Amino acid sequence: MKTYLPLITLVAGFWFIACAASATKETSPAASNSIALNKPFHPRIAAKDTGIQQQIQKYAAEAKARVGVGAVDLETGEYFSLDGDAHFPMQSVYKLPISLALVKQYEDQHLDLEQKVTVAKEDLVRRGLRSPIRDKFPDGTEMSIRELIQYALEESDGTASDVLLRIAGGGQKVQEYLATLGITDLKVKDSEKDMYLDWQYQYNNYSSPAAAVDLLQALYEGRALSIDADREMILQMMTNSSPGAKRIKGLLVDTPVAHKTGTSGSKNGISAATNDIGIVSLPNGKHFAIAVFVTDSSADEHTREATIAKISKVFYDRWNR
Repeated sequence: MKTYLPLITLVAGFWFIACAASATKETSPAASNSIALNKPFHPRIAAKDTGIQQQIQKYAAEAKARVGVGAVDLETGEYFSLDGDAHFPMQSVYKLPISLALVKQYEDQHLDLEQKVTVAKEDLVRRGLRSPIRDKFPDGTEMSIRELIQYALEESDGTASDVLLRIAGGGQKVQEYLATLGITDLKVKDSEKDMYLDWQYQYNNYSSPAAAVDLLQALYEGRALSIDADREMILQMMTNSSPGAKRIKGLLVDTPVAHKTGTSGSKNGISAATNDIGIVSLPNGKHFAIAVFVTDSSADEHTREATIAKISKVFYDRWNR
């Protein structure tokens, strides 16, 4: 069985460790050393540092777009935002809440993530959409739920995401899961296939930066999932994620980042979505969650990604002190 490096443990505080741990599923939440019971929830404290706000606004302006930002120090609750309650199209960012919702269902029903499911030829997303599964298995295949989640989070695979969404019971079931976390401003409605039927459909799957950070904070604190091994698995897959190396991670050299990107195509010179959300592990042992959404931008890809990287570095410098 594939093993994962756990990202976070509790030993008189919070930090990432580098010892190997098995992702074997425990038989029940009670069998886990629950982080949710030990990690305090830090209420957000809206920061009033005008210098930070000015830096964020400056970099956001470079993207020639509508930019939303949410960032929170996960140890103190200090919170910054820019248009933090507005709605932004998620694109593949939505593969994280889909994956979490399905894993939580499997935990609650005591099911095994190694359970195999069929990925039929008709499940494969069309050419032009990212899908290593389609490229590798053009006639369909069979794989475990764990493998599908890995493809969705590490490779941003559209086929994997659609199959997971279907097994989870559709967008309504994802919304019900999010509601248990108190998250109401993140909407999962359309599948990858549906999203590309019409340019406007991608705006149906939206999030506010604040809601995206809520989800990351729930994952970090152990509230999003009941079993530590499942949480470690998700965080490790997010850390392994290959797309978006020039976004949150772009200026953070040798810094672990567990993240999920989202990217649209362009139409008439406008890119609908260039996004990244993630949890950053700082050299000083602290962590912060950040979401940056760049929407309807007329800037080129390099500039859009640089905007996310620069904003992320602002908070790295702020909290790595």
